[in-house]
Amino acid sequence: MEKKLITLEINGARHQVAIRPYDVLLDVIRETVGLTGTKRGCDMGTCGCCTVLIDGQPRLSCLTLALDAEGRKISTVEGLRSGESLHPLQRAWATCGGSQCGFCTPGFLMTSKALLDANPRPTDPEIREALSGNICRCTGYVKIIEAVKKAAADLAGVPVGEGSLQ
Repeated sequence: MEKKLITLEINGARHQVAIRPYDVLLDVIRETVGLTGTKRGCDMGTCGCCTVLIDGQPRLSCLTLALDAEGRKISTVEGLRSGESLHPLQRAWATCGGSQCGFCTPGFLMTSKALLDANPRPTDPEIREALSGNICRCTGYVKIIEAVKKAAADLAGVPVGEGSLQ
C-alpha cells in the first residue's frame, strides 16, 4: 500500500511524515516523530494512556487515524514544558505523588490540562468525571485528584486550602 505524505503540527512544530491510510496517531507520534511520552496501553481506547490533545480536546491517539489529525494542533506530554520549566500540572504531580510507576501519567496530565483549560476551578466531582477515561493500576486516585487541585490553585495563584479549590 502506498504511503501518503502529510504534515502534522505537534507541540507547535511541523512534521512531514509518510503514513499509510490506516496508521494511528499513536504510532506516528512515537515511531515516526520520536516523541515517546505518549504511551501505548490497551490499544482499545479503554485506559487513556495514549491521550493527547487535538485542538485542545483530549483524544485517544490509539483510536485516531493520523490522517484525521492533519491540519489540527496536536499536543503531547512533551509539549507541556516551557523551556526548562515544568508545567504546573507536572510540578503538582511530583509534589503530590500523583504517579507510582508513571506509565499512565502522560494520559492523566493531558486530560487534566484539557480540564483546567476549560474549567480553571473544577470541583472534585468534575475532576473525577474528566479523568474517568484514564486508568491507573497503582494508585487509589486520591493523589491524582490532589495534584489536579494543586495545579488549579497554582495556575490561579491561590494557595491550596483557600477558597473553592479545596
